[in-house]
Amino acid sequence: MSASDPLRPMPPKPAARPDRVSLWRYVKLFRQDILSAQPAKLYHAWMAEFRAPSFRSFMINQPALIKRVLKDEPEHFPKSDRIAEGLKPLLGNSVFLTNGEEWKRQRRIIDPAFEGGRLKETFPAMRAAAEAAVARLQRQAGQGADIEIEEVTSHAAADVIFRTLFSIPIEHSVASEVFSRFRDYQRSQPLLNLAAFLPVPNWMPRFFRRGTRANAARIRALITDLTRDRMVAIKSGGAPDDLATKIMTTSDPETGEQFTTEEMVDQVAIFFLAGHETSASALAWTLYLMALYPEWQERLAQESVALEDDSFAAVSKLRLSRDVFREALRLYPPVPMMVREASCPVSFRDRKVPKGAQIVVSPWHLHRHERLWDNPDGFDPNRWQTENGKQCQREAYIPFSAGPRVCTGAGFAMVEGPLILSMILRDFKVEPIEDAEPVPVAHLTVRSHSGIWLRITPRRAK
Repeated sequence: MSASDPLRPMPPKPAARPDRVSLWRYVKLFRQDILSAQPAKLYHAWMAEFRAPSFRSFMINQPALIKRVLKDEPEHFPKSDRIAEGLKPLLGNSVFLTNGEEWKRQRRIIDPAFEGGRLKETFPAMRAAAEAAVARLQRQAGQGADIEIEEVTSHAAADVIFRTLFSIPIEHSVASEVFSRFRDYQRSQPLLNLAAFLPVPNWMPRFFRRGTRANAARIRALITDLTRDRMVAIKSGGAPDDLATKIMTTSDPETGEQFTTEEMVDQVAIFFLAGHETSASALAWTLYLMALYPEWQERLAQESVALEDDSFAAVSKLRLSRDVFREALRLYPPVPMMVREASCPVSFRDRKVPKGAQIVVSPWHLHRHERLWDNPDGFDPNRWQTENGKQCQREAYIPFSAGPRVCTGAGFAMVEGPLILSMILRDFKVEPIEDAEPVPVAHLTVRSHSGIWLRITPRRAK
């Protein structure tokens, strides 16, 4: 069957709302799920405006506008303070939320830890986490079992973060508690605050669901303990050469300053959120797609023979796995929407955009835009070798954002995802479960409303 064959199953997509609803109906829909609260026309429009007496919001889908906001003039469109309101209890002043000189200083200290050579150095820890995930799945699956795969990928991604950041496995007591508490936080706190889209006055208090602040405080206390212990180890000369040590011993080349303990806690919190939550989401959806398209699953299982080489060199041989993972990131971008703010009056498509207007960049809509992509809602990993796919990858594909604020760990994620995917499919077959199609919703990342359930069967006896 071709990628556009009507008999081919389509990846699940939430139904869009009617074009016109009242403000209060929109608020209710938004609080239930960001994705299904938006109208279908956003998959075709170059720009949409939300207007109220004291509030203006613009969603932009035109590649030229997105390039202008994220790449050409990022200083004119800083990250909106409104997005920070729901995340500050956990993230403090992390690099994910700051702007201006403070953000530049943070990136100067963080970026060296993720440069090319460091990826190769962290690979053994990443592979060890992948092997541990496969071993856990083997114990769960036995001779075959129905398993909620988001739990599996969350566990695996958290293990990768703790092993590469602090050289401890997920079974470590602190790591285990952080993981457990973060799972609760993820379900209670959306990434996008309603204030980013609606005319909610800045003075109005933002309310959190019960337990959200307490969980955030406990997570930060646990990370503080790990950070202080690492500082002691660094001073004594006994610290492992991992990402935490690299970041904590890196000085800002302009000021000579290093992160304080409090600043490091902020950064570790976002590393865990960005490195664990987004990878878990992407992996879970990729495995579901492999269950939906068994012909691709078998191709990846055959490719996984490359993993007999346990060195970093094997990564370059996982070409199909990388294309499949890239396609899953297109269909289910972990961060579905990003919000910037106009710092001065500008014009978009001959329309005036006032200072303070919220600028929404939506990978979810951009990646499925009907005027840009061939077969936008279909699953087709071969698209990356077509002219349309190559052009869209340059102009309309931003799962890790783009420009100066591109995700520091993008290269890390593009090794981790295909690696764990290949190792799972090497040892297991995955099948969809009848009447259990997942429905995408946006929490901290794009997840399934009721989890992603798959039938897991070992390929061979262990």
